[in-house]
Amino acid sequence: MGPKGGDEVNLIKPGLNYGWPNASNGSHYDGRDIPDHKPGDGYEPPKVSWNPVISPGGLMIYSGSMFPQWKGDAFIGGLSSKALVRVDLNGTNAAKGDQWDMGARIREVDQGPDGAIWLLEDGGDSQGRLIKLTAK
Repeated sequence: MGPKGGDEVNLIKPGLNYGWPNASNGSHYDGRDIPDHKPGDGYEPPKVSWNPVISPGGLMIYSGSMFPQWKGDAFIGGLSSKALVRVDLNGTNAAKGDQWDMGARIREVDQGPDGAIWLLEDGGDSQGRLIKLTAK
């Protein structure tokens, strides 16, 4: 979870500086600007970032067989985005994949033993649902 705007996925490597609060693709919560990542600025840019934010909840790397096309990809629960977000991971590279509107804040994402993807909605003032996603 990043500043106001600028949620990001980074590939963490020893000795690198990822910039925030000196460089980011977002702004401070009080509205002050944060310089964007620029080549040669001394900061490692994110592999993927979102602005507007997704407000990440849980994160899971998929290893099941129910959705073989997504094996090795990251799935992120979106709180403010009310979405399930997929990030296509390929070695040391990442790209935005799908983003599915779920109509509710997604607090947690997990994988079941059968490869199904389980989501837990944020309860808020009402009861959150536990949702099982399976292939057709």
